Amino acid sequence: MSKQNTILFLVVAFAMAMVTDACRKDDYKGGTVVTIPNPPGFPAQVQFTTTPLTRERIELGRRLFYEGALSADGSISCGSCHQQVATFGTYDHDLSHGINGAHSNRNAPPLFNLLWRTSFGWDGRYNRMEDMIEAHLNSHIDMGGSAQHAHLKLEALNKYQPYFKAAYGSNDITKERLLNALATFTATMVSAATKYDSVKQGLTTYTFLEQTGYTVFQNKCSSCHKEPLFADDSFRNIGLPINTAINDKGRMDVTGKREDSLKFRVPSLRNLFYSYPFMHDGRFVAFSQVFDHYNSGVQQSFTLDASLKNGIPLSAAEQNALIVFLRTLTDEKFVRDGRYWKID
Repeated sequence: MSKQNTILFLVVAFAMAMVTDACRKDDYKGGTVVTIPNPPGFPAQVQFTTTPLTRERIELGRRLFYEGALSADGSISCGSCHQQVATFGTYDHDLSHGINGAHSNRNAPPLFNLLWRTSFGWDGRYNRMEDMIEAHLNSHIDMGGSAQHAHLKLEALNKYQPYFKAAYGSNDITKERLLNALATFTATMVSAATKYDSVKQGLTTYTFLEQTGYTVFQNKCSSCHKEPLFADDSFRNIGLPINTAINDKGRMDVTGKREDSLKFRVPSLRNLFYSYPFMHDGRFVAFSQVFDHYNSGVQQSFTLDASLKNGIPLSAAEQNALIVFLRTLTDEKFVRDGRYWKID
């Protein structure tokens, strides 16, 4: 073998060894494996398939979720927009706010029951939790930096190395591990402790008005908001007039297809009393505004969902009963669960 070929062989062998070592580190089997059981009646989980969920990765992700160093100037964390009091949505803004007071063109959606999602975002552009998280870290509006720089900033803090070692087997802080830890923590955000769930399990019963509202829901809302998740992971145009200040075309911005114009993800009806304002741009702050839209505000277009051609007319009595039923979808335990609190 010539000297040149020998050098080339050694370089390639070294590179392969480094790759193998990196894979070995990320295939670390240590830690306490955690299983997130399906709540009774829920369908099979779609996510989380990348790596095992462990207690150590969940704890690391929990710390990172509230870590301001992930943003460019240290002022914004994931928890800044995704607040537990709002079931990890934003209760105080119509549009999500980021670094330097900038805001995006969409409302920050609540983070719960992500394990049953096939895609993420109002327009479904992300197929994995990690992809969604990286996009927000890289956004000049949200965090103002990048996932690459974020992991370097964590290294400089010189306090996260033990947590990464416990979670992944070595002190190495990498972008992939950062994203995986955050995805692992958000995967644990399961909301299924509502009165509705108790009724379905035969533990309690509805009041007369709750049952009346449930019947209204089944007759007029259930085709899109399918039980028990109260969403169907689809994208629909519900006839909202376009906000010209934002000019958000929804799903069409991802697919480039005209037939996807103004289509947005069908959100879950769970926890509405905590996760308002409503709609992709937070334009409605009250149930009455939502009802007015479906009664008389649906804008006709060629992409309008067929079920809404005539709107959804609701009498005052039906509206009142429906609101009473929707309250049974509120998970009081979830908004107070200490497992999601910031670790000091």
